[in-house]
Amino acid sequence: MAATILRRLIHMIAVLFGISVLVFLIFFATPGANPADRIAGKNASPQTIARVEKEFGLNRPLPVQYVIMMKKLFISRNLTSFVNLGEKVVPQVFKAAPITLSLVSGAAVIWIVFAIVIGALAAAFRNGWVDRTLMVLSLIGISMPVFWVATMANLITQGVWHHTWLFSWVPPLGYVDFTASPLGWFKALIIPWITLAILYIGLYARVLRAALIETMQEDFIRTARAKGLTERQVLLRHALRCSLVSVVTLFGLDFGVLVGGGALLTEVVFGLQGVGYLTYQALETLDLPMIMATVIYASVFVVVSNAVVDIVYAAFDPRMRLRR
Repeated sequence: MAATILRRLIHMIAVLFGISVLVFLIFFATPGANPADRIAGKNASPQTIARVEKEFGLNRPLPVQYVIMMKKLFISRNLTSFVNLGEKVVPQVFKAAPITLSLVSGAAVIWIVFAIVIGALAAAFRNGWVDRTLMVLSLIGISMPVFWVATMANLITQGVWHHTWLFSWVPPLGYVDFTASPLGWFKALIIPWITLAILYIGLYARVLRAALIETMQEDFIRTARAKGLTERQVLLRHALRCSLVSVVTLFGLDFGVLVGGGALLTEVVFGLQGVGYLTYQALETLDLPMIMATVIYASVFVVVSNAVVDIVYAAFDPRMRLRR
């Protein structure tokens, strides 16, 4: 197991290095474009462009430029935004990260719990009316765009029904820090949590149902039944545990993407200034340093999440430890 973890960590570092090189080349070595003009922003003065060229070493070889940029991102963390009057980029990303993490973590708890319940019920009552009803509801959840659900939630909770007893407790749009008010933090995020979770509840429930149905045909399930275990015990003790492997793999991918900025639409609609919101603002203003920082940040989370999933997967399935 230790060798598996070490090997996966080495792979992770290699992938991160490759991603950083690729992102750097896209932003700094694209033919026909001056990176100094991009970094300085629209309508930048010649003095600002000259300052950018000097600060980023753009008159030096590409490997030197790469080292300077990575140093600014990971060591000195003094990468500045010329669009936002020299504001430090990395501290902004670190400030926004807990907001995105709070949003995605809460939504993940909701979608995992409900997906397991719905998927298990659908598999237990396969081809019955319970199964069909749950799968139709899951399909509806998958089909609804997140930005539409978020907009409808705002219209209901912040608009027409805000002053009713049902939604009078919903605070204005925005984020409340957990350390300032745990209850306020929960109230500010509960609607965004549900909004973000709806899509993944339907998706994960359908995946788990299919995995459970396939697992229920295995030989060890027939052995468990032959030992006298009830269908409920077979489903929960044996089939569910094995079927969760596919859910864990899917969860690692989705969680990494969302924490890395994939929850952009939810953050924008609900006024949560997380990493996705930062990326949205940077794209609007063409703030190249901020865009690059958020892209690298997202890549780190996606790669690390995949590495953690592989390690957890190896812990559950010893066969994975033998793969190179």
